Amino acid sequence: MKYLITGATGLIGKAIQEECRKKGIFIHYLTTSPSKIKETPHCKGFFWNPKEGTLDTNALKGVDAIINLAGASIAKRWTTSYKKEILKSRTQSLQILQQFLRKEKHQVKHLVSASAVGIYPSSETKVYTEDTSITNDSTNFLQQVTTEWEKEAFKIQELGISVAIVRVGLVLSTKGGAFVEMLRPLKWGLGAAFGNGNQWQSWISLTDIARLFVFATQKRTSGILNGVSTHPVSQYQLLKETSITFKKAFFMPNIPSFFLKIILGEMSTLLLEGQKVIPKNTLLQGFQFKQDTLDSFLKTTNQ
Repeated sequence: MKYLITGATGLIGKAIQEECRKKGIFIHYLTTSPSKIKETPHCKGFFWNPKEGTLDTNALKGVDAIINLAGASIAKRWTTSYKKEILKSRTQSLQILQQFLRKEKHQVKHLVSASAVGIYPSSETKVYTEDTSITNDSTNFLQQVTTEWEKEAFKIQELGISVAIVRVGLVLSTKGGAFVEMLRPLKWGLGAAFGNGNQWQSWISLTDIARLFVFATQKRTSGILNGVSTHPVSQYQLLKETSITFKKAFFMPNIPSFFLKIILGEMSTLLLEGQKVIPKNTLLQGFQFKQDTLDSFLKTTNQ
């Protein structure tokens, strides 16, 4: 069994590689950086450049399934030009994959592509599952990005390849990402919630999101899977419980919304908005979480 991964050198990609190694699955991965092209007993790298429409077709040889994680970080300031980069990096990657899958001989039968829970509207009261009908909001940048991202992924079904979409929530890990940034002020006793602190954080541990991608690929699941635990928490609860785990004071006042909007502009939505998302279909498919509660995750971070 052999999988091709795009975005394999990022936080989630590295965790998926490790999960595949444990299961004896050989990995081909695509990278835009020649310096990251390596070969080990478990994986082999290949070059591609979605912007220029190039891809080393040797990457497709013997591959049964593709895990697509490619996309520019949303954690950089959202200038007009960078917003275009966020969108294009996701859609172009899938377009290039479709182009080469259409014209090259291959044995790919399945695609599992990342998306994000940002496709659901922000709400403190609504509960979203994979079955939720989504109303498109032209003013919601993240919703526009995820909608186009998923649309491009589903086009690959036209080639007779089944497609699954994993809508990823806030990934918690001590190896990098948002959780590490959150820990910095907490460790100094300077942690504070943003806005009213009631915004939902639909989270998942790095361990479980890697397991979910591999699970969906092995089972050849199709359709939408919410990549979140069954126990979303408010932002305040997330910060409070984390501070308790690390035995740090948590008494700073919330950071006002207007201040964040002045400093971050439209990007402030990442901190001020949230969705309560439940993995209904993920559970129906038979996936079992290892760290399904915030407490179970935090216990592993402080050992």
